[in-house]
Amino acid sequence: MRAGAGDAAMGDAAGVGHAATGDAAAGGHAFWPLFDLVVRTPRLEIRLPREEEFGALLAVIAGGVHDPATMPFTTPFTDRPSPARERESAQWWWRQRAEWAPEKWNLTGAVFVEGEVVGVQDIYAEHFATLRSVHTGSWLGLAHQGQGLGKEMRQAILHLAFAGLGALEAHSGAFFDNAPSLATSRSVGYQPNGEALAPRRDGAARMINVRIDRATWRERQRDDIELVGLEECLDMFIAAPPEATPLDR
Repeated sequence: MRAGAGDAAMGDAAGVGHAATGDAAAGGHAFWPLFDLVVRTPRLEIRLPREEEFGALLAVIAGGVHDPATMPFTTPFTDRPSPARERESAQWWWRQRAEWAPEKWNLTGAVFVEGEVVGVQDIYAEHFATLRSVHTGSWLGLAHQGQGLGKEMRQAILHLAFAGLGALEAHSGAFFDNAPSLATSRSVGYQPNGEALAPRRDGAARMINVRIDRATWRERQRDDIELVGLEECLDMFIAAPPEATPLDR
Protein backbone atom coordinates (compact mmCIF):
# COMPACT_ATOMS: atom_id res chain seq x y z
CA MET A 1 0.00 0.00 0.00
CA ARG A 2 1.69 3.15 -1.24
CA ALA A 3 -0.14 5.86 0.66
CA GLY A 4 0.93 4.29 3.90
CA ALA A 5 -0.04 1.81 6.53
CA GLY A 6 -3.71 2.64 6.62
CA ASP A 7 -3.87 6.35 7.32
CA ALA A 8 -0.52 6.15 9.09
CA ALA A 9 1.01 9.40 7.84
CA MET A 10 -1.65 11.60 9.39
CA GLY A 11 -0.45 14.44 11.56
CA ASP A 12 -3.72 14.22 13.65
CA ALA A 13 -2.45 12.74 9.28
CA ALA A 14 -4.83 24.75 -9.86
CA GLY A 15 -8.04 24.70 -7.61
CA VAL A 16 -10.10 21.56 -7.89
CA GLY A 17 -13.38 23.40 -8.08
CA HIS A 18 -12.28 25.28 -11.18
CA ALA A 19 -10.77 22.16 -12.75
CA ALA A 20 -13.89 20.07 -12.17
CA THR A 21 -16.13 22.83 -13.51
CA GLY A 22 -13.97 23.33 -16.58
CA ASP A 23 -13.91 19.64 -17.40
CA ALA A 24 -17.66 19.38 -17.03
CA ALA A 25 -18.17 22.38 -19.27
CA ALA A 26 -16.05 20.67 -21.92
CA GLY A 27 -18.23 17.58 -21.75
CA GLY A 28 -16.41 15.70 -19.03
CA HIS A 29 -14.05 12.77 -19.45
CA ALA A 30 -16.22 10.38 -21.41
CA PHE A 31 -13.64 7.59 -21.49
CA TRP A 32 -12.22 8.08 -17.97
CA PRO A 33 -15.03 9.59 -15.87
CA LEU A 34 -13.00 9.06 -12.69
CA PHE A 35 -11.36 12.38 -13.56
CA ASP A 36 -14.72 14.07 -12.96
CA LEU A 37 -15.24 12.51 -9.52
CA VAL A 38 -14.82 15.02 -6.69
CA VAL A 39 -15.42 14.58 -2.96
CA ARG A 40 -15.96 18.05 -1.50
CA THR A 41 -16.20 19.23 2.11
CA PRO A 42 -16.31 22.81 3.42
CA ARG A 43 -12.52 22.66 3.92
CA LEU A 44 -11.09 20.49 1.15
CA GLU A 45 -11.61 18.54 -2.05
CA ILE A 46 -10.37 15.10 -3.06
CA ARG A 47 -9.99 14.05 -6.70
CA LEU A 48 -7.61 12.25 -9.02
CA PRO A 49 -4.63 14.49 -9.81
CA ARG A 50 -3.86 15.25 -13.44
CA GLU A 51 -0.36 14.47 -14.71
CA GLU A 52 0.51 18.16 -14.69
CA GLU A 53 -0.24 18.18 -10.94
CA PHE A 54 2.17 15.35 -10.12
CA GLY A 55 4.92 17.93 -9.64
CA ALA A 56 2.98 19.66 -6.87
CA LEU A 57 2.39 16.34 -5.10
CA LEU A 58 6.08 15.45 -5.39
CA ALA A 59 7.03 18.85 -3.95
CA VAL A 60 4.87 18.14 -0.88
CA ILE A 61 6.64 14.78 -0.43
CA ALA A 62 10.03 16.47 -0.80
CA GLY A 63 9.02 18.99 1.86
CA GLY A 64 8.36 16.14 4.29
CA VAL A 65 5.32 14.17 5.39
CA HIS A 66 6.72 12.70 8.62
CA ASP A 67 9.63 12.87 11.04
CA PRO A 68 12.58 11.24 9.23
CA ALA A 69 13.49 9.48 12.47
CA THR A 70 10.45 7.24 12.15
CA MET A 71 8.61 5.51 9.30
CA PRO A 72 4.80 5.44 9.21
CA PHE A 73 4.58 3.52 5.93
CA THR A 74 4.90 -0.16 5.14
CA THR A 75 6.49 0.87 1.83
CA PRO A 76 9.18 3.44 2.79
CA PHE A 77 8.90 5.51 -0.40
CA THR A 78 9.86 8.71 1.41
CA ASP A 79 13.31 7.21 2.06
CA ARG A 80 14.03 6.90 -1.65
CA PRO A 81 16.58 9.39 -3.03
CA SER A 82 15.70 11.84 -5.79
CA PRO A 83 15.01 11.30 -8.69
CA ALA A 84 14.07 7.67 -7.95
CA ARG A 85 11.41 8.82 -5.47
CA GLU A 86 9.74 11.06 -8.04
CA ARG A 87 9.87 8.49 -10.84
CA GLU A 88 8.58 5.66 -8.68
CA SER A 89 5.78 7.81 -7.27
CA ALA A 90 4.63 8.73 -10.77
CA GLN A 91 4.80 5.08 -11.77
CA TRP A 92 2.65 4.20 -8.78
CA TRP A 93 -0.05 6.73 -9.72
CA TRP A 94 0.00 5.63 -13.36
CA ARG A 95 -0.17 1.95 -12.37
CA GLN A 96 -3.33 2.41 -10.30
CA ARG A 97 -5.05 3.86 -13.35
CA ALA A 98 -3.68 1.34 -15.85
CA GLU A 99 -4.70 -1.64 -13.71
CA TRP A 100 -8.09 -0.31 -12.59
CA ALA A 101 -10.91 -2.84 -12.73
CA PRO A 102 -14.17 -3.20 -10.79
CA GLU A 103 -12.68 -6.33 -9.20
CA LYS A 104 -9.65 -4.41 -7.89
CA TRP A 105 -9.28 -0.64 -7.74
CA ASN A 106 -7.40 2.09 -5.93
CA LEU A 107 -8.54 5.70 -6.08
CA THR A 108 -5.37 7.70 -5.36
CA GLY A 109 -7.01 11.00 -4.60
CA ALA A 110 -5.06 14.22 -4.23
CA VAL A 111 -6.27 16.51 -1.45
CA PHE A 112 -6.67 20.22 -2.25
CA VAL A 113 -7.20 23.05 0.21
CA GLU A 114 -8.05 26.40 -1.39
CA GLY A 115 -6.50 25.21 -4.65
CA GLU A 116 -3.27 23.96 -3.05
CA VAL A 117 -2.37 20.28 -3.01
CA VAL A 118 -1.60 19.17 0.56
CA GLY A 119 -1.58 15.37 0.49
CA VAL A 120 -3.13 12.16 -0.75
CA GLN A 121 -6.14 10.15 0.39
CA ASP A 122 -6.49 6.67 -1.09
CA ILE A 123 -9.41 4.27 -0.99
CA TYR A 124 -9.00 0.80 -2.43
CA ALA A 125 -10.82 -2.51 -2.59
CA GLU A 126 -10.85 -5.97 -4.08
CA HIS A 127 -14.07 -7.79 -5.04
CA PHE A 128 -16.02 -4.79 -3.80
CA ALA A 129 -19.31 -5.82 -5.42
CA THR A 130 -19.26 -8.98 -3.31
CA LEU A 131 -17.56 -7.87 -0.10
CA ARG A 132 -18.56 -4.18 0.14
CA SER A 133 -15.35 -3.63 2.09
CA VAL A 134 -12.73 -0.92 1.56
CA HIS A 135 -9.34 0.10 2.92
CA THR A 136 -7.92 3.60 3.15
CA GLY A 137 -4.44 5.07 3.25
CA SER A 138 -3.18 8.65 3.27
CA TRP A 139 -0.42 11.12 3.83
CA LEU A 140 -0.39 14.82 4.56
CA GLY A 141 2.43 17.32 4.18
CA LEU A 142 4.10 18.37 7.44
CA ALA A 143 3.19 22.01 6.83
CA HIS A 144 -0.50 21.06 6.83
CA GLN A 145 -0.60 18.74 9.83
CA GLY A 146 -2.12 19.64 13.17
CA GLN A 147 -5.00 21.56 11.57
CA GLY A 148 -7.67 18.87 11.56
CA LEU A 149 -7.25 18.15 7.86
CA GLY A 150 -6.39 14.50 8.50
CA LYS A 151 -9.76 13.94 10.15
CA GLU A 152 -11.56 15.88 7.41
CA MET A 153 -9.87 13.76 4.72
CA ARG A 154 -10.90 10.57 6.45
CA GLN A 155 -14.49 11.71 6.90
CA ALA A 156 -14.65 12.72 3.25
CA ILE A 157 -13.40 9.40 1.91
CA LEU A 158 -15.65 7.45 4.28
CA HIS A 159 -18.59 9.43 2.90
CA LEU A 160 -17.64 8.27 -0.58
CA ALA A 161 -17.36 4.69 0.67
CA PHE A 162 -20.59 4.48 2.65
CA ALA A 163 -22.93 7.08 1.16
CA GLY A 164 -21.65 6.86 -2.39
CA LEU A 165 -20.60 3.25 -2.93
CA GLY A 166 -22.73 1.47 -0.33
CA ALA A 167 -19.83 -0.03 1.62
CA LEU A 168 -20.56 -2.15 4.68
CA GLU A 169 -17.19 -1.63 6.36
CA ALA A 170 -13.93 0.28 6.07
CA HIS A 171 -10.50 -0.75 7.34
CA SER A 172 -7.40 1.22 8.23
CA GLY A 173 -4.40 0.92 10.50
CA ALA A 174 -1.23 2.48 11.83
CA PHE A 175 1.95 1.37 13.54
CA PHE A 176 1.67 1.08 17.33
CA ASP A 177 3.67 4.26 17.94
CA ASN A 178 1.75 6.48 15.51
CA ALA A 179 -0.50 7.97 18.17
CA PRO A 180 -1.84 10.86 16.05
CA SER A 181 -3.10 8.56 13.29
CA LEU A 182 -4.70 6.15 15.75
CA ALA A 183 -6.35 9.11 17.50
CA THR A 184 -7.79 10.28 14.19
CA SER A 185 -9.21 6.81 13.60
CA ARG A 186 -10.89 6.81 17.01
CA SER A 187 -12.29 10.28 16.46
CA VAL A 188 -14.21 9.23 13.34
CA GLY A 189 -15.54 6.02 14.88
CA TYR A 190 -13.07 3.26 14.06
CA GLN A 191 -12.81 0.40 16.55
CA PRO A 192 -9.77 -1.83 17.28
CA ASN A 193 -9.62 -4.80 14.93
CA GLY A 194 -6.57 -6.78 16.00
CA GLU A 195 -2.91 -6.32 15.23
CA ALA A 196 -0.16 -7.97 13.21
CA LEU A 197 3.48 -7.53 12.30
CA ALA A 198 4.09 -5.46 9.17
CA PRO A 199 7.27 -4.49 7.30
CA ARG A 200 8.87 -1.22 8.40
CA ARG A 201 12.10 0.01 6.82
CA ASP A 202 14.60 -2.78 7.45
CA GLY A 203 12.54 -4.67 9.99
CA ALA A 204 9.02 -5.25 11.23
CA ALA A 205 6.74 -3.53 13.72
CA ARG A 206 3.32 -3.99 15.25
CA MET A 207 0.46 -2.68 13.12
CA ILE A 208 -2.75 -1.74 14.91
CA ASN A 209 -5.71 -2.51 12.66
CA VAL A 210 -8.99 -0.61 12.97
CA ARG A 211 -12.44 -0.99 11.42
CA ILE A 212 -15.64 1.02 11.14
CA ASP A 213 -18.95 -0.48 10.06
CA ARG A 214 -21.85 1.17 8.30
CA ALA A 215 -24.00 1.51 11.42
CA THR A 216 -21.24 3.30 13.34
CA TRP A 217 -20.55 5.61 10.40
CA ARG A 218 -24.26 6.50 10.18
CA GLU A 219 -24.22 7.69 13.79
CA ARG A 220 -21.56 10.24 12.81
CA GLN A 221 -22.59 10.92 9.22
CA ARG A 222 -22.07 14.50 8.08
CA ASP A 223 -24.55 16.35 5.88
CA ASP A 224 -22.08 18.82 4.38
CA ILE A 225 -20.02 16.48 2.19
CA GLU A 226 -20.75 16.52 -1.54
CA LEU A 227 -20.08 13.83 -4.15
CA VAL A 228 -19.73 15.16 -7.69
CA GLY A 229 -19.58 12.98 -10.79
CA LEU A 230 -20.02 9.62 -9.04
CA GLU A 231 -22.97 8.38 -11.08
CA GLU A 232 -20.98 8.59 -14.31
CA CYS A 233 -18.19 6.36 -12.99
CA LEU A 234 -20.09 4.11 -10.60
CA ASP A 235 -19.74 1.11 -12.92
CA MET A 236 -15.96 1.41 -12.59
CA PHE A 237 -16.28 0.70 -8.86
CA ILE A 238 -19.14 -1.80 -9.02
CA ALA A 239 -19.54 -3.72 -12.26
CA ALA A 240 -23.09 -4.19 -13.44
CA PRO A 241 -24.24 -7.76 -12.78
CA PRO A 242 -24.27 -10.00 -15.85
CA GLU A 243 -27.55 -10.92 -17.45
CA ALA A 244 -29.18 -13.89 -15.77
CA THR A 245 -28.59 -17.26 -17.38
CA PRO A 246 -31.38 -19.86 -17.58
CA LEU A 247 -29.96 -21.56 -14.49
CA ASP A 248 -30.14 -18.27 -12.55
CA ARG A 249 -33.82 -17.72 -13.28
